Amino acid sequence: MITVRYFAAAAEAAGRDTEVLDATTLAALRDDVVGRHGAELERVLRRCSFLVAGARAEDGGTPLPDGVTVDVLPPFAGG
Repeated sequence: MITVRYFAAAAEAAGRDTEVLDATTLAALRDDVVGRHGAELERVLRRCSFLVAGARAEDGGTPLPDGVTVDVLPPFAGG
């Protein structure tokens, strides 16, 4: 199982801060969360960065080992 942590606009679009899901790749995880939470989350995810076990992941084929945490980070404003 994978722990997904949503931040800022991603949390708002998902309607939660965290959830535990079953996915083997980053692409599969994205498809699953969009299926669960809809078009607004899909729109937000287009601008998000993903951290898998604390390391930036951009490739949808990135494997997600059991027990890993994936952070979903929208762009942050500020200085």
